[in-house]
Amino acid sequence: MKTTVGIACSLLLAAAPAFAQDPDSAAPGTGKPFVEARGNVRPVPLPPGGPAPRLADGKVDLSGVWFSGPTGKANAWSVVPDAPLRQDPMPYQPWLETKLNNLSRAERQLTSAQVTCKPLGVPGMWTNNPYPHQIVMKPGILVHLIESNNNYRVVYTDRKQHVPPEEREPLYNGDSTVTWEGDTLVIDTVSLDERNWHTDSLHVIERFRRPSKNYLEYQYTLEDPKALTKPWTSAWRQYSLGSEPLIENFCTNNENVEQLIKLQEIETKGK
Repeated sequence: MKTTVGIACSLLLAAAPAFAQDPDSAAPGTGKPFVEARGNVRPVPLPPGGPAPRLADGKVDLSGVWFSGPTGKANAWSVVPDAPLRQDPMPYQPWLETKLNNLSRAERQLTSAQVTCKPLGVPGMWTNNPYPHQIVMKPGILVHLIESNNNYRVVYTDRKQHVPPEEREPLYNGDSTVTWEGDTLVIDTVSLDERNWHTDSLHVIERFRRPSKNYLEYQYTLEDPKALTKPWTSAWRQYSLGSEPLIENFCTNNENVEQLIKLQEIETKGK
């Protein structure tokens, strides 16, 4: 059950905006709404850039370096708050919702693979990752790379059948098959490792579409009857095409983990 709490917390935190605006509070001496901003740059969205490119087999090519948001680069210095995702609340089982409400801030942080340096897996490479993505796509194969701890994923886009249940082993990236719904790539994943945010019944369906050259969109559905009362589908997330290469980024010797564990122990003793 502990891993089930992990997926709930991680996905809940990943859906929150990177910073927020409180209309009822003002910056001291200004009378203006206080904004927890990251810099002084106003983002300029990219134009569509023309139609999406296609592979030799006629399928939409998702290749490129992709940044969250509309600017084709990191929005770390933007003064414009991220728009909240418009999506339904996660339909937790009652026992899980109670458990989540009783978690301390330290316990919530310790469920994140970004804190504990574990592989992000599926769908965490998209939902728990503030860094850019790179997709390399050829007929029959899609390679997904991210800066966060140099995580990667390889999906064979011509696979139509899952490994038989008796031959499956739990993996962070699971066992995936691929279909196309028009120009939307659909990845169906099962057999996911329980150590990363879920129960052994988790089934993830991801959808990718490239409506134009400069934009990529991603949506995922979670089916986990042990943790959720019904399947849950996220809002579409938008990414824009950049030109900066990925850099090395290793998650090592994370002192925050030890500090959070000590804080968790102190909080537990105080209860």
